[in-house]
Amino acid sequence: MPKSKRNRVVTLAKVDKKGRERKEGLVNSVGECLDQYKALYLFRYENMRNDKFKELREKCRDTSRFFLGSNKVLQIALGKSEAEEPRDNTHRVAERLKGFCGLFFTNMEQEEVEQVFAEFEELDYARTGMVAPETIQMDAGPIHGPMGPIAHTMEPTLRENGMPTKLNKGIVELVSDFQLCKEGQQLSPEQVVLLRLFDHKLAKFKLQLDCMWTTKEFKLL
Repeated sequence: MPKSKRNRVVTLAKVDKKGRERKEGLVNSVGECLDQYKALYLFRYENMRNDKFKELREKCRDTSRFFLGSNKVLQIALGKSEAEEPRDNTHRVAERLKGFCGLFFTNMEQEEVEQVFAEFEELDYARTGMVAPETIQMDAGPIHGPMGPIAHTMEPTLRENGMPTKLNKGIVELVSDFQLCKEGQQLSPEQVVLLRLFDHKLAKFKLQLDCMWTTKEFKLL
């Protein structure tokens, strides 16, 4: 008689008691969700913004549950191989747990899930190290910000962050053309400050569905 996958033994790496209990709790919670919800989705994300993500959790709390954590622990929960998986084909989801990703258990229909994820998007200011998605150039001459001409009291801040500026009769001017950022290059701390001052929101926090699992099928999305 085949051995039940529900009664498998999960082995975790050696960690301190508190860490082990946390990891075991995560594994057990994922196992419970495999019974509680009718579908599991793996999603990928970029430019995570915790406050915005909490809004989505709250919106979906009655029908769904999110998991963000150690990919390695989530892989253990779903089974790293066919022999280790708790349900048929969950190891195929585990194989795709790489990079910035998470799990989404839900009782919503696929069409509704796709709509929720497609509509979820938030623009925010970039952080140091982010790769600029576009080039932003400023021409020499008087400098304007989102609210109009830049106040003369801001000129030292602009200069300290790399802009070639001067005061001309109380008006802040660029001495020469200046590139705030270049597409494909990582942003420096100084560039991040300037982009925020000029209200350029380059970071797009979004979620993208990768695959779906149910007791009947597994498919890429």
